[in-house]
Amino acid sequence: MNDKILTTLEYSKIIDRLAAHAATALGKNVARALYPSRELEEVKRSLQATDEAYKADRLKGSAPFGGVTDIAPALQRARIGGILNPSELAAISLTVRGARRVKRHIMTLHDDDAIPMLNNLAEQLSESRELEEQINACIDDQAEVMDSASSELASIRRELKVGESRIREKLDQMVRSSSVQKMLQDAIITLRNDRYVIPVKQEYRSHFGGIVHDQSGSGATLFIEPEAIVNMNNKLRELHVAETREIEKILLRLTSVVAEYEPDLMLDLDLLGQLDFAFAKARFAHGMKGTLPRMNDRGFLKIKRGRHPLIDPAAVVPLDVELGNSYSGIIVTGPNTGGKTVSLKTIGLLSLMAMSGLFVPAEDGTQLCVFDAIYADIGDEQSIEQSLSTFSSHLTNIIRILSSMTPKSLVLLDELGAGTDPAEGSALAIAILEHMHRSGCRIVATTHYSELKAYAYNRKGVINASMEFDIQTLSPTYRLLVGVPGRSNAFAIAERLGLPRHIIDHARGEVSEEDMRVDSMIASLEEDRLSAEAERNTAESLRRELEEQRRRFDEQRERFEQQRDKLLVKAQEDAKEAVAKAKREAEQIISDLRRLAQEEGASVKEHKLIEARRRLDEAEPQLRKQGAKSGAAKPKAPQKIGAGDEVMVYSLNQKGHVVELTGGDALVQLGILKMKVGLNDLELVKSAPAQPQQQKQAASLKRSKDDQVRTELDLRGANVEEAIIEVDRFLDEAFLSNMGRVYIIHGKGTGVLRTGIADYLRKHRHVKSYRLGEYGEGGAGVTVAELK
Repeated sequence: MNDKILTTLEYSKIIDRLAAHAATALGKNVARALYPSRELEEVKRSLQATDEAYKADRLKGSAPFGGVTDIAPALQRARIGGILNPSELAAISLTVRGARRVKRHIMTLHDDDAIPMLNNLAEQLSESRELEEQINACIDDQAEVMDSASSELASIRRELKVGESRIREKLDQMVRSSSVQKMLQDAIITLRNDRYVIPVKQEYRSHFGGIVHDQSGSGATLFIEPEAIVNMNNKLRELHVAETREIEKILLRLTSVVAEYEPDLMLDLDLLGQLDFAFAKARFAHGMKGTLPRMNDRGFLKIKRGRHPLIDPAAVVPLDVELGNSYSGIIVTGPNTGGKTVSLKTIGLLSLMAMSGLFVPAEDGTQLCVFDAIYADIGDEQSIEQSLSTFSSHLTNIIRILSSMTPKSLVLLDELGAGTDPAEGSALAIAILEHMHRSGCRIVATTHYSELKAYAYNRKGVINASMEFDIQTLSPTYRLLVGVPGRSNAFAIAERLGLPRHIIDHARGEVSEEDMRVDSMIASLEEDRLSAEAERNTAESLRRELEEQRRRFDEQRERFEQQRDKLLVKAQEDAKEAVAKAKREAEQIISDLRRLAQEEGASVKEHKLIEARRRLDEAEPQLRKQGAKSGAAKPKAPQKIGAGDEVMVYSLNQKGHVVELTGGDALVQLGILKMKVGLNDLELVKSAPAQPQQQKQAASLKRSKDDQVRTELDLRGANVEEAIIEVDRFLDEAFLSNMGRVYIIHGKGTGVLRTGIADYLRKHRHVKSYRLGEYGEGGAGVTVAELK
């Protein structure tokens, strides 16, 4: 693979774009050194690394290469005994830390989703934590040696601070003095040659002893070190020299430590460069929407909607081509500027990219081959200096290709046989193609010669192709059509442009009958192709439309089922909550009954209470699973329901008896619980037997003989509101037990409770009449109620 081919196919521009995606100088160097490989296994490994980085970058983003720099020159100086400066040491520390972050990032990714090649590289990175800690203990983030680097340095810098402070105090006293201020240009203290000085006016030079270190541009100001601080400045200078020597000792010590780690760090740089390069390939693939090609070494390539990576994605026309299976050569014909050369370069460049371990801008399913070499004769390389014509230039390249190609080579020829007599050029082109075809290499050639169309048509293993041209718009579509030879559109173009008809007819007469038949055949083939393509597009459109309708139908059905299940679950949960609320109320009633039984000695049997609670538990609905059939069905038609009838309550899935009807609702007895239920929530199970009207309601709800119900209710001490609640509950129990008379004890007192109870009994539905007690019944302290 010579450099001339890489230049012809613009491979270097791909490398430049790839290098721009690298995060470090290490990765950029690896990218710029990239070269296509001729070994299938090596190419597969490189593509696997790219694929792993592509997956990692898509899931978690690129590895954190921040802080990683090319420290190889510093390491080499440390190895040969040089002294590294603080900036170099700080860069080494940052690189060690960056390598550790990269290692942890990739190993964490590997734990979540296997990326074995990148993980293997990351595992080889050394931690070098001790080196980093030693450097950080001496060098700060601004690449300055810290006071804590050594006790001697800390002591020297303390003395420096004290000395500088004393000098400033001494000079401050001088500049604040009124006698001195008039001699100063400005009342400031400054530095010249690392020594403290003050700006003195030129005319007062004789009033100051000391040393002149500098003067202003105008000469009006002298920067004088007063004699009083000369010794102090000398001492400060000595301390600075001592500081510099101590810093050199610290840097020498750190450099020797770096030298010990030099082999590991050099390996780390190589590994970091490879990792950054892999992620650069991934980001490059993302940018051009590339895919992983399948590779082979049997000379087969199949490009599906391949795009030239250097052409604007919005303008590029995808290329579909297959080579190396049924045919090993393609002869492309078509008009100039139709895209033949771009097609050649796309095939060659995508092959070079894949052989370099890069994704290619094509659709999934693209297959490419690892060739031992790619040869190309593209473009006009006419040289005035070498006295080479266009034909000579092309022929020189072809001779070079013929001497080097092998059966595993790919040869790309543009305008084969051009630049000389058409008859001789076409004959020579056929001979060259036949020789290459017999050698077994893969060939893609473009030409204008119609003789090559016939050659491709008659030669097994060679196929015609053409660049599509729109006669209506007189412009190419840049689509490569494999299997269809190109037409000469000169007559059609001339006619549309307005050339007189008699001239065109005369020109047609000059064309041989055989050529006309070939042109007619090509036109017929092209017409059939366009018709088939239109029908295929229509079928494809219908298929997409049907798939879209089916997708929408499936989505609507899924939404309907989800909504149905949600509504059903909600209804069941509402019912469950209603029953739970009723249970809580029933539990309270049972608790009150048990308390009253204990307080008043009434024989409310415990097993009856347990049985009532069990019936309430059974009344709680069970949530059915999605898709299960409903347990109960609603009544098909309205039914006449009366008092005493046995009914099914749908919302509670429980049977009960109707106590009374009020409008569109019914009071239903469920065990010991009474609930008001809508008639549309009931289904008649069993009608009550016919009986006298006054006993109809209670007949089906008689208690057993074992049940003992109180005949009297003691309300003494209660207020009117509490008494009314107790009286209502008491009368219901008495009515259900078919008791004819009950006694309500309220005491005499002020008469407020008696009056309130009397008013309530007057309106109660179960009370036929009431009166005060007679002698022996409690007198005015008791009200006797006769029940219906």
